[in-house]
Amino acid sequence: MHRITARAQLSPNVTRLVVEAPRIAEIRQPGQFVIVRLGPGAERIPLTIADADPTAGTISLVIQSIGKSTVDLVELHPGDEIRDIAGPLGKPTELISAGHAVCVGGGVGTAVILPIAQGLHRGGVHVTSVIGGRSREWVILEEELRANGDVVTCTDDGSYGRSGFVTQALADLIEAGGIDAVYAVGPVPMMRAVSELTRPHGIPTTVSLNAIMVDGTGMCGGCRVSVDGENRYACVEGPEFDGHQVDFDLLADRLGTYRAFEQAANENRERCHVGLTRPAPIETEVAG
Repeated sequence: MHRITARAQLSPNVTRLVVEAPRIAEIRQPGQFVIVRLGPGAERIPLTIADADPTAGTISLVIQSIGKSTVDLVELHPGDEIRDIAGPLGKPTELISAGHAVCVGGGVGTAVILPIAQGLHRGGVHVTSVIGGRSREWVILEEELRANGDVVTCTDDGSYGRSGFVTQALADLIEAGGIDAVYAVGPVPMMRAVSELTRPHGIPTTVSLNAIMVDGTGMCGGCRVSVDGENRYACVEGPEFDGHQVDFDLLADRLGTYRAFEQAANENRERCHVGLTRPAPIETEVAG
């Protein structure tokens, strides 16, 4: 069991849980993730390791509550426990060792660029993080990113920082020149737009693909993505790939595979009780 030691609300639907996982905290690297299962019968879901404290033996999970499983998780509080956390999984981020890197985070994707920005900063790289949200209350982890470099904030409604999308701020940085690498994490349309912005300039661009995952070890095949025309498995060969080679159309299509099931699970959420003992089978008379 993994005990929750702290909880914080980062935005209206994004929550940070600090969880005891000493072995994972000791060896995790930027870009890696865990597979979490709240209790018996619960869904297995992939979550980025947004931060870690090896001394305290804890990892930070930043969770966007959009479906039954994530809502169940964010309703936990300090003292509650998560049954299973498997990891660290996936390949660590390939970080540049010098120059200027721009980390672009959209919404909860900002939690994924935080450990990347931390790793780049530790290596002596100049980091600029571009983060955004619909309005000020949706912008997350700004303070943590400022501890690792420059930060440009964007809001769709102009209520905080720059008015507009993160891609517009990135376009201005590209025009100014001097960018050696871009790391982008967020909704599929955003990552696609970032990749198309950097392509004409030949700027290496890494994206983190939020593919469907079940086991996280490459066995189920649910996380298949197409990169440079070849099938790749995001859980063991990623989750990060060259954004200029990703088939974003296929990724978006596959992400909608279980949308109807997710909606049904949400609608029936109050009738689902994770971790409870299954009722005994009903005995019936058998003729004869």
